[in-house]
Amino acid sequence: MSLIKRLLAEFVGTTGLLIIVVGSGIMGESLSGGNLAIALLANSIATGAGLFALIQCFGSISGSHFNPVVSFVEWLWKRISLQDFALYSVFQVAGGIFGVLITHAMFGRQLLELSQHNRGDFRYFISEIVATFGLILVIALSGKKNVETTPLAVSLYIVSAYWCTSSTSFANPAVTIARSLTDTFSGILWTGMPGFIAMQIIGATLAFWFSKFISN
Repeated sequence: MSLIKRLLAEFVGTTGLLIIVVGSGIMGESLSGGNLAIALLANSIATGAGLFALIQCFGSISGSHFNPVVSFVEWLWKRISLQDFALYSVFQVAGGIFGVLITHAMFGRQLLELSQHNRGDFRYFISEIVATFGLILVIALSGKKNVETTPLAVSLYIVSAYWCTSSTSFANPAVTIARSLTDTFSGILWTGMPGFIAMQIIGATLAFWFSKFISN
């Protein structure tokens, strides 16, 4: 598949992912009557279902990374080039930001916002290591017996990780950057963003080495 088609797939897929994450967060919060558990349930189910659909759509074109740390690990596995990793990351971040802008337009919000949702506690950073480690591990190992099960495994993992991690499992630098630009249920204050991204890279690297060790 040509590079431009793969990059467009990553852009559109990440755009769609952020529309799902932010849009379902806004809708869930507005309809839950202040019940955060219901809002999170709506957000997590919508994200898992939408992610599965997006992976099915674009998996055969770009691999459906939608996530710079996934592309990073794919580069470590030598499945893509360093140039592909860099370009994938740029298009993923751009797609994520575009998804937030579209979602704000759909819900009648100001297009550009800065989140006030503070997630800067150390416990959230630990959570992002765990969340990203788990995500990469699922991607690396779930398809060993049957590769067709990976999209469902990844989607179900994300749904569960929303609930079992204190950060609600961002596990994605592109998502983290984009969510700093929405002052809604899904947002993150920009001051926590660098720490989240650093922990995501650590979690992904640890998962790469562990999966390589355990599967050989």
